[in-house]
Amino acid sequence: MTAVPSIDPAQFLNEQLSQASPDLMRDLLTTFVNALLSAQADAVCGAGYGERTSDRVNSRNGYRHRDLDTRVGTLDVAVPKLRQGSLYPDWLLERRKRAERALTSVVATCYLLGVSTRRMDKLVQALGITGLSKSQVSEMAKDLDEHVEQFRTRRLEQAGPFTFVAADALVLKVREGGRVVPVHVLVATGVNADGHREILGVQVTSSEDGAGWLAFFRDLTARGLSGVKLVTSDAHAGLVSAIGATLPGAAWQRCRTHYAANLMSATPKNSWGWVKALLHSIYDQPDAEAVHAQFDRVVEALAGKLPAVADHLEQVRADILAFTALPKEIWRQIWSNNPNERLNREIRRRTDVVGIFPDRASIIRLVGAVLAEQHDEWAEGRRYLGLDVLARAQTVETATTEEVTTELQALTA
Repeated sequence: MTAVPSIDPAQFLNEQLSQASPDLMRDLLTTFVNALLSAQADAVCGAGYGERTSDRVNSRNGYRHRDLDTRVGTLDVAVPKLRQGSLYPDWLLERRKRAERALTSVVATCYLLGVSTRRMDKLVQALGITGLSKSQVSEMAKDLDEHVEQFRTRRLEQAGPFTFVAADALVLKVREGGRVVPVHVLVATGVNADGHREILGVQVTSSEDGAGWLAFFRDLTARGLSGVKLVTSDAHAGLVSAIGATLPGAAWQRCRTHYAANLMSATPKNSWGWVKALLHSIYDQPDAEAVHAQFDRVVEALAGKLPAVADHLEQVRADILAFTALPKEIWRQIWSNNPNERLNREIRRRTDVVGIFPDRASIIRLVGAVLAEQHDEWAEGRRYLGLDVLARAQTVETATTEEVTTELQALTA
């Protein structure tokens, strides 16, 4: 006769788990999670681990380990890798980065504020954020805003001096007062004392005027921006004046790419090809002396056929040739804003999804999160400029921004 069990298995397991140490609970949970992942991999492959069958459509290729924070501690999750495609447990691990969470927050805010369109509805469904409540959006935004604010207001002096700075602006649309208006997102990057690039700051202003840029650069200097030898930007008069007012020892380099477009606006269309070729020949010279000599030859060649174009070029000599005072090895990094184009494309890729932002705070949230991620990538990557070149650049005497501001104002008058 079989003996009747004197212990209830469910009750016994419950008692043992309630008395178990965190290490035991962590091990049990790790085993359970990894077993689920293994079962998911088997389902994707169409066969069990090591099983030979005609139904198999894929096979495993080791594991990649990911940390999962839980109440019983951090679990070492072994995610199976596949020989074809990939397996990612979205139900368990968070795939989204800060910028993607910011994008989700902004889109959800648009949806909740009633500014969604058919395109926005499709986007919301694609991102899997249907059913978000206002409290969930608020909590998500609070965490992101805190991180972005700390990033935007951090002190800069510990990483300085910032020998080279680049400034640019992007135009985005925001809904204010019942109408859609354009606003300008001001962004500055710099090269720190360790040779790495950094995001220095980001602000939103109603217009790209002198007051907006002046407030932006005053904020940068108040947070510790110093040691700047050269600022590269386009020829916005308010921007150049702000540089001269806040960074008196810095020179200004007019972005060669922006200037080429400006020069073409003063050139007959049938002459664009050879005028561009002449302009590019100035930058292709081996040293500073040759650059200035070629500049003179180009102006002389243009004077006979296109005197207005020659005069346009002559007036900006100091603006577009400021880079020649600095070491030849870094000319390509400082004579235009092209190094920032990838950054601008990444911002555009995220902001174009939203289209019209519900408020300025959502712009700062999304753009700030994108910039914070890029900042981290630059910090972990290789040096942008060598330390020896930075040391030599710090000893170079350059024409200050104030000396070229008068010429720029005369040109744009």
